[in-house]
Amino acid sequence: MSKLQKNIILEVEKLPEGYYLVTSSDVQGLVAQGKTFEEAVEIAKDVASKILSNQIENNEEVVEREKIFYPTRITI
Repeated sequence: MSKLQKNIILEVEKLPEGYYLVTSSDVQGLVAQGKTFEEAVEIAKDVASKILSNQIENNEEVVEREKIFYPTRITI
């Protein structure tokens, strides 16, 4: 069986404690943390792969959402 590939966007936040927190609106439930940026991203990719593989194995729908990124400036 061939492996599927999916592009996802990871949102990485550097926490005050120095760790990196990764989430993604493309993969519901994805939360990963690492000591370095690289470690956090690698962990997140592994977790995302497991979440999506589990959804496919359980015949759950893997939803593709249309996204529009619109940078804008606001006054606060």
